[in-house]
Amino acid sequence: MKIRRAQETDLEAIDRLLYQVNMVHYKGRPDLFKAGEKKYTDQEFRELLQDESRPVFVAVDEKGNVQGYAFCIFQQKKNHNILTDIRTLYIDDLCVDEACRGQHIGSALYEYVKAFAKEQGCYNLTLNVWALNEPAMRFYERCGLKPQKVGMETIL
Repeated sequence: MKIRRAQETDLEAIDRLLYQVNMVHYKGRPDLFKAGEKKYTDQEFRELLQDESRPVFVAVDEKGNVQGYAFCIFQQKKNHNILTDIRTLYIDDLCVDEACRGQHIGSALYEYVKAFAKEQGCYNLTLNVWALNEPAMRFYERCGLKPQKVGMETIL
């Protein structure tokens, strides 16, 4: 397995994974997520590939088949009233193909992104995970992540 920056030729494979991720969320919260949709349009994906502040990485097998991805966003609040000026790499989305799970691809992607963030001078690496996605929560805990803040809701 190799991890590299995503390319436009990865679009079809990434689309397939985006649909997989959305289905997990739809099954858990159909009140919030639409069935059969994806987080990014093809045009948005192409634009992300050109945006250095939003790197996208893919894990590929020896044949170049995409097995997983990590969409990231550099964040920094400068001159904020109460927050320090730390630079953060936020993992906006991380997915491993359902057919490839259990092969440590997610761990490899996470470690690659973490090393990348360090190389880029980031203070921390953050992400959000939906409470409905318990397997993902357990995975991130095994990676060493700890809750930073908790979003809560009441349905009216």
